Amino acid sequence: MMAAREKPHDHHGDGDHVHDDERHKVTRFSASVDPTLLDEFDANIEKIGYNRSTAIVAAMRNFIVDRVWESEGGEVVGAITMIYDHHKSGVTGELTDIQHDYYHEITASTHVHIDHDNCLEIVAFRGETRRIKALSERLSTCRGVKQSKITTLKI
Repeated sequence: MMAAREKPHDHHGDGDHVHDDERHKVTRFSASVDPTLLDEFDANIEKIGYNRSTAIVAAMRNFIVDRVWESEGGEVVGAITMIYDHHKSGVTGELTDIQHDYYHEITASTHVHIDHDNCLEIVAFRGETRRIKALSERLSTCRGVKQSKITTLKI
């Protein structure tokens, strides 16, 4: 679906659109959307207190981050969340060793005891996509890691 850009209103009569604060310049556009999809979208954004513009901007940013992640380019920030069985021989040491291999990218780590057998590890990172993918793959494939999930955001 392509959206046609509308030319912003010319406040100065010189053909250029200028706001009082240049950092808040916006472009208006329209899009053709299935009415059922729009109703569902509106119902969901209302639940979280978003308006359409805010929700569309958030969705656009997420879309861009996903493409950057897929193309292995650019810098990202985010977190890798893992649940693992701390009774598995060597898992704690291996996870720590891997994190030390990526100390330039890892900005923080939090360890939570979930129950007698399971731990939750949250690893915050900032770095080039290629390195973060490698970090995530190494952590998630450690013996004893039951589940892992990566969340990335573009800076």
